[in-house]
Amino acid sequence: MDIQTFRYAACGGGNVLLGLLVYAVTYKYILHEENLHFGFYAFKPHVAALFVSSVINFLVGFLLMKYVVFVNSAVKGRIQLFRYFTVFLFNLMLNYVLLKVFVERLRISAILAQIITTAVVILVAYLMQKHYTFKVAGSREEVTD
Repeated sequence: MDIQTFRYAACGGGNVLLGLLVYAVTYKYILHEENLHFGFYAFKPHVAALFVSSVINFLVGFLLMKYVVFVNSAVKGRIQLFRYFTVFLFNLMLNYVLLKVFVERLRISAILAQIITTAVVILVAYLMQKHYTFKVAGSREEVTD
């Protein structure tokens, strides 16, 4: 295993554990497994917990990816942030769809469903971050910060 993959696994693993912890605490203890009402719309608890944990994971994840994992990236920081955000949105939607299917269609418990969807999203996210967000030297965007 190369150092970059190791760093991705270590940082990503820590961020995943943080996300799952935030998800579980939000779902069980903050929302008490009840809908989150916004007057015009009510979010199901598993969806609301997903969005809360995603905000935390976005912030922590970007910092870890930029400063620990993909330190040799040739892409400017603001471009990395934009790309990371687009990848984040894609993965959030993938997570949302899978979570809805597992919880609402297949009746899997919300926390177990989140663990399963996280495994799928990790693989997709790594490939997108490595080949899109944090390209290394040799890419067309060889301008550094």
